[in-house]
Amino acid sequence: MVVNIEQIGKNIYRIPVPIPFPMKYIYCYMVRDADGWSLVDAGFHNTEAIEAWEQVLKQMNVRYEQIHSIYFTHFHPDHFGLAGWMQERTGAKAYISKEDFAMAQRVWGKNSSQAEQIGEMCRKNGTPEDLADEIEESMRSLAKHVTFPELTILEDGEVILGERKWEVIPTPGHSDGHICFYQREERLLLAADHILDKITPNISIWPGSSKNPLGNYISSLEKIQQLQVDLALPAHGAMIERVDDRISEIIQHHQKRLDQIFRLAKDGRTAYDIAQDLFQHKSLNSHQWRFAIAETLSHLEYLVFTGQIKKENRNDIVFYKQNK
Repeated sequence: MVVNIEQIGKNIYRIPVPIPFPMKYIYCYMVRDADGWSLVDAGFHNTEAIEAWEQVLKQMNVRYEQIHSIYFTHFHPDHFGLAGWMQERTGAKAYISKEDFAMAQRVWGKNSSQAEQIGEMCRKNGTPEDLADEIEESMRSLAKHVTFPELTILEDGEVILGERKWEVIPTPGHSDGHICFYQREERLLLAADHILDKITPNISIWPGSSKNPLGNYISSLEKIQQLQVDLALPAHGAMIERVDDRISEIIQHHQKRLDQIFRLAKDGRTAYDIAQDLFQHKSLNSHQWRFAIAETLSHLEYLVFTGQIKKENRNDIVFYKQNK
């Protein structure tokens, strides 16, 4: 097996690590420093990812102990799952934002009840009992693919990667504590899941997370538009050169989705009912249904925040209705 490693500018390497999801790969980044190597994200904890990293280090002629720092852009399992495994082999410090430190503990920590709370969230929003049970079990099984490290909260406004200063840019939306790294002189953005080419990042509501993630996400996109970025290096898909244009396309996508959901909620419907209409062209498994419901909820709650929709509780089930 040969891994297709791409060099980006000076001392930055783009590493495709396989994941068992439709995107196929997460792109982690290895950065050569004066005293060794830093990583940005690590991947999902499974055999394929471990084999890929073994091959990468062999191709790069790098020993595990030469990696001294791992920066996690957020706590999701395709980025964070190998955290403990990688730290054990490297001895590296593992950094994450304060907000996602808390969510990582909540979701992947010992005695987590997040799976049960997600199941309850789905039931409360109209999901049939059998599907809610499957969603709950799917979420529970994900925890098997996360190895927890000793984490350090990243509180500094900048980090040194590749002997250059990178600004730490909080970009809440995809997760509450999602961060990007920006190299101002070279106009490079390590974008993680904030901006993706072709697909749009999932913006969802989860137990314990922000009540208006879509509002946060749109504000974060607008924040990046204020920067001068010539090249965005995302965690999935192709590198992005037309960053401002892509941001505008993503904002337009969400506005269209908001308009569609507003129409679907005319006479009062549950998030599950609306998600069924939105995704009727797809055959979703329980893992995908979890995201479909949670993303529909994020749009509905945005419309509640803006006063366009109101919520009604009927027999412990939440219905959303146009606020006429």
